[in-house]
Amino acid sequence: MKANLIYITAGSMDEARTIAKELVSNRLAACANIIENMNSLYWWNGEVQDDREVILIAKTVESLVPELIDTVKSMHSYECPCIVSLPIIDGNPAFLEWIAKETR
Repeated sequence: MKANLIYITAGSMDEARTIAKELVSNRLAACANIIENMNSLYWWNGEVQDDREVILIAKTVESLVPELIDTVKSMHSYECPCIVSLPIIDGNPAFLEWIAKETR
């Protein structure tokens, strides 16, 4: 079993909570952490944007990543949401087993 962290940005706390609840409720993620008040600077539509965003970090298994990405995209308010998967190389074996147990 390979585990992954999924890094997602959202435009508001409400949006991040809604997405996180959907992912965890449907067992696409074992858990999700939400971090608010991130300042993001990025290029969009030919201009530098300076916005507040919310970070959502979901823990899942590699086999569920495509479905998780599709689910987030279907719910997200952004035209091109940041959704990136980072493989977990190592960690607490009991925690990694828990991720596998709590996802489908």
